[in-house]
Amino acid sequence: MDTRPDTRLRILLSAMELFSEKGFGSTSISDILSRSQANSGSLYHYFPGKQDVLVGVLELYRDGIHEMLLEPAWRGVEDPIDRIFALLDRYRAALLESECVYGCPIGSLALELHEPDPVVRELLAQNFAGWTRAIGGCLREGAERLPPNTNIQALAEFILTTMEGGVMQARTHREIAYFDRSISQLRHHIALLAEVARLRAGGVH
Repeated sequence: MDTRPDTRLRILLSAMELFSEKGFGSTSISDILSRSQANSGSLYHYFPGKQDVLVGVLELYRDGIHEMLLEPAWRGVEDPIDRIFALLDRYRAALLESECVYGCPIGSLALELHEPDPVVRELLAQNFAGWTRAIGGCLREGAERLPPNTNIQALAEFILTTMEGGVMQARTHREIAYFDRSISQLRHHIALLAEVARLRAGGVH
């Protein structure tokens, strides 16, 4: 039985790829073993069942959000509002590369698992919360470009909803224009908020 420290991670990374490509329900333990090149004894040493693999994958997404998602998207981008759109551009690039098959992994799992057990549901929620917390941080850094009464949490959640909806429609129609239109409207909304903030700063109400 292979119980090297990297074996568990290799299993999780393989499962992460498969859940993204095929969905949780369509991925079998055999698929995970084949992709990871691990033996069944090693897998069951770490994960008693497929649900435990899912928990591990969701924990990996949650704990790796900065390393796997935010840092690559934000490298070289200093402006906090630009960082938001740089992150959204990363999803757009993934859609284009996959010919609009790619889906946000957490969003896809949340849609697929209609009645997840409490542990899985909580981990899905933690992943969404981590994403919106990162976006909220960008909005707070750029708060001078937003009206003083802006609900940062609500705006961050709206940005997440726009991204997820744009990805879902692009995947359904196999057409990037659906994602682009959603993000274009989001840019317009942020620009309007910035204009309101500018007018109020100038004493115009």
